[in-house]
Amino acid sequence: MSDFVSEFWNWYVIVIVLASIIACGVFLWSQSVHHPERAATTATTGHVWDETLEEYNNPMPRWWMWLFYATVVFSLVYVVLYPALGRYPGLFGWSTAGEHKKEVERVEAAVKPIFDKYLGMDLMAVAADREALEIGGRLYQTYCIQCHGATGQGSRDKGLPNLTDKDWQWGGEPAQILESINAGRMGMMPAWGGNPDAVGGESGAREIASYVRSLSGLSHKPDLAANGKTRYASVCVACHGQDGRGMSVLGAPNLTDKVWLYGSSEARIVETIIKGRANQMPAWKEFLGEAKTHLLAAYVISLGGVKQ
Repeated sequence: MSDFVSEFWNWYVIVIVLASIIACGVFLWSQSVHHPERAATTATTGHVWDETLEEYNNPMPRWWMWLFYATVVFSLVYVVLYPALGRYPGLFGWSTAGEHKKEVERVEAAVKPIFDKYLGMDLMAVAADREALEIGGRLYQTYCIQCHGATGQGSRDKGLPNLTDKDWQWGGEPAQILESINAGRMGMMPAWGGNPDAVGGESGAREIASYVRSLSGLSHKPDLAANGKTRYASVCVACHGQDGRGMSVLGAPNLTDKVWLYGSSEARIVETIIKGRANQMPAWKEFLGEAKTHLLAAYVISLGGVKQ
């Protein structure tokens, strides 16, 4: 897509560039009408520094002027050969995007044999290879650290999963981890605040929160939990299951362990029920390529959270 949305800007840039170069040439010519070989003048420019220093009004040496003329000629040649005039691509067709593409292709050609070597290996074998983990670690530090942290422990209160434990919302088998990296994931908890008939408003959400806290052995209010169990059976069981252990195929978390992606306090659970949650893991396969995501998956496995 062109950077210019109107043809006016294309011609605007062309005119400004050419006019600037031509103006420099005209200015040089106007300043070189006097020849330096003539007798030097004793006239000054009128500028005085420190009450004693004055500047003679003599023209610059001819050789110096020709250096400036050369820069004007160089500029005209440059704008013909390279992209400097609006949409005009230049005779060489050079572009920074093209140079970047060549550099990427050169580097990828150099490292392709290494990546292909590990792509043909089983993930668990790659996770045990020191050289592979060094490469995977650098990939992780570049693309994953922003969300999952330098150590892979994420940030539970912000909905960023810990990759070092054995709790996996979408399954912790090596193939499932690779699929999460390749295709991405979209976790979504519906907001029930707009459906008071289903959960009974905020008071009903507190009852459900008390019940699900009881499932993981957290402190709770038995009377609220009893009512929450009934509401849970009509609203939550479809995704989290009758026993609250969730379903990885749906990305529905296990509510019976002590891992809570957005916090386990009653207030945070009520907030989750009322407002819902939406969380996305981006898909990396198209951007990084299969070989690099293979190494990334192996590195994540090496963090210790994989189910073996």
